[in-house]
Amino acid sequence: MLNYIWLGFFGAAFLSCIFQALLRDNTAIFAQVIQATFDMAALSVEISLGLIGVLCLWLGFFTIAERAGFVDLLARIFRPLFRHLMPEVPGNHPAIGSITMNMAANMLGLDNAATPLGLKAMQDLQDLNPNKSTASNAQILFLVLNTSSVTLLPVTIFLFRAQQGSTDPTAVFIPILLATGASTLAGLLLVAYIQGLSLFNRTVLVYLLALGTLFGALLGFLLAGNGELAERSSLLGNLLLLLVIMSFLGLGFARRINVYDAFIDGAKQGFEVAIKIIPYLVAMLVAIGVLRASLILDHALEAVASLLTVFGLNTDFVAALPTALMRPFSGSGARAMLLETMNTHGVDSFAANLAATVQGSTETTFYVLAVYFGSVGIQRVRHAIGCGLFADLAGISAAIAIGYWFFA
Repeated sequence: MLNYIWLGFFGAAFLSCIFQALLRDNTAIFAQVIQATFDMAALSVEISLGLIGVLCLWLGFFTIAERAGFVDLLARIFRPLFRHLMPEVPGNHPAIGSITMNMAANMLGLDNAATPLGLKAMQDLQDLNPNKSTASNAQILFLVLNTSSVTLLPVTIFLFRAQQGSTDPTAVFIPILLATGASTLAGLLLVAYIQGLSLFNRTVLVYLLALGTLFGALLGFLLAGNGELAERSSLLGNLLLLLVIMSFLGLGFARRINVYDAFIDGAKQGFEVAIKIIPYLVAMLVAIGVLRASLILDHALEAVASLLTVFGLNTDFVAALPTALMRPFSGSGARAMLLETMNTHGVDSFAANLAATVQGSTETTFYVLAVYFGSVGIQRVRHAIGCGLFADLAGISAAIAIGYWFFA
């Protein structure tokens, strides 16, 4: 999928250049496009190298969390919930453990641990699947929850915002939390409706009530600010992140972990990660730079804005649409779109803040589906794609509404 998207960017840009040169006598467009390839390649390396320090910081903290058993703790907390949401999975089956471990790793933003745990969970569920080529109900629910991006710590987005010079990199924390909550809830409700799951079970209601109370408390704090929404959001977001860090350190100390050595071991990975992402950033940012320099991206967004204007709708969110449209297909592509929006409009602009919120609201549905189902040979995905895309739509729509609420 990503191969065709990447080639499509260059193909569309080339056709736009030909159109500009032949019909609008804009022969300078070719020089603009070539210059964009150099500029975006240089920007890719600059971004990657600028991430080293912050990557070292957070990978260090996450290593402490892993060694202190923070992931195991979250897994034990959510294990009873998944036992009731997946009634066909026996309570003592290994699938319950691998599912909760995967979800816990996702919540902490531990991508390096979440993916292998997710693949193991899918394999465990496949062992229980009577029809090996068709996705089971449990496999579909697990995949939809993954695509809805149940991430409590969107650290990667903070990293990019900090590297781009944001005055408050974590300002999008609470908006992302609300948007991804909407995405996850929408996906869960639709899957439950299609599969006939009862959410009125006492255990499920306890979890929903606890999450509802948490979100209600967050909203109550934000709404009590008498117009100081952005300031209170920043305060709350930074406070919660500091509490998370102190929880990692406190649990590590309580478990007799050498937190300093653990931090250093994790931080060493920061440089390696930053270097590894350079080729991917170069590939996607150059393709997007070519697309924008050829004017096709600007014309497409202008067309959408013009259509919305006809209906009297606000068009400020249109600049963040490239990230939203790319998100279900490619994580690296959406990330590149986000970076390009930050570079074009400014990292603390409304468009960049909204794009960051969109980026954190959902996962790459088609990528997750291809990797997880492909790993166990699933061919008939049933309602997985529809439910995953519905969760994406809910998350992106919520992100746009929340973006206007917080940043407009």
